[in-house]
Amino acid sequence: MTRLHTMIGELAGDDADALGVLVGIETDRGPWVAALVAAGYSVLAVNPLQAARFRDRLGVSGATSDAGDAHVPADMVRTHGHELRPVAGDSARAEAVKVVTRTHKTLIWERTRHTQRLRDALRDYFPAALVAFTDLDAADTLELLAKAPTPAQAARLTTAQISGALKRARRRDIAGKAAAIQAALRAEHLTQPEVVTAAHAASVRALIAVLTVLDSQVKTLQGQVEAYFGQHPAAEIIASQPGLGPILGARVLAEFGDDPDRYATAKARKNCAGTSPITRASGKKKVAPARFVHNDRLIDALLTQAFSALRRSPGARAYYDRHRARGAGHNAALRQLANRLVGILHGCLKTGTLYDETTAWSHHPKNIAA
Repeated sequence: MTRLHTMIGELAGDDADALGVLVGIETDRGPWVAALVAAGYSVLAVNPLQAARFRDRLGVSGATSDAGDAHVPADMVRTHGHELRPVAGDSARAEAVKVVTRTHKTLIWERTRHTQRLRDALRDYFPAALVAFTDLDAADTLELLAKAPTPAQAARLTTAQISGALKRARRRDIAGKAAAIQAALRAEHLTQPEVVTAAHAASVRALIAVLTVLDSQVKTLQGQVEAYFGQHPAAEIIASQPGLGPILGARVLAEFGDDPDRYATAKARKNCAGTSPITRASGKKKVAPARFVHNDRLIDALLTQAFSALRRSPGARAYYDRHRARGAGHNAALRQLANRLVGILHGCLKTGTLYDETTAWSHHPKNIAA
């Protein structure tokens, strides 16, 4: 960074302070971006897809080099800087929320992946376990599988051992569930040779150990997410939205950011969220398909919010039912509801007001009354 400042100073000469420096970079976060913004440069985030398509204007051979890759964003900034989005000026609190929420969600995804790997391993040598245990990442399931990872060992589990694991997991109807699990584990099923079964059991023990750690860290980070989110000034407004609690609210805040100038209109926020459709018009033909390129973390949080809002907001439920009555499928109607909720959130953040059911759905009075 020091060498960069020196080079720019030498090129600018005596007009270094008055000269505006534009920087194009194919990312919007990290130490480099923070240092460039702190130096007073105007940093423009260039989408890698934009850069790739702009490169085709300069040559079609497909040849690449570091110098050529640097020339592309530099030329984009020089000729199309007015059309590029400046790096958002999110606060340090919002950045902290983003760090913990993204790590928390990543660990949840990793837990799901390892659970599927465990399911696949059990299917190969111990299918009875899939009948006995419906929730493979539950604490009682992991405890029993770690204690008895082979069919022979599982068949020797007593009712007391199974009931103890269920009690520690705070299950209900312990006696009935323990009997059902024991019967499933002792039922006849296809097996593998003993040496293959032993190898599978070693792999399952490793997967169980990883899942145990992941589950523990997910719970630990959940507390951190709630703590960091609660410290943000916009937390109360975001948490007032239907379907948004501390965890989902923190994810929405993290992915949207808190720069007040980033989204000029509700439409801009919806486009960033990926909930609004893409309009494609040519001649007399006009279609509006859904967006498939979007922020996976943000769209996941928004669709979860929309589904949860169906039970918490009469207006949201009426809006969803109206789209279903028009022939829209569940996913399409849910995406439309998420799009509407993003607009409501935008209005609340712009005006600094909490969510109000009557105000939010005042343009659908008949639906709300129904």
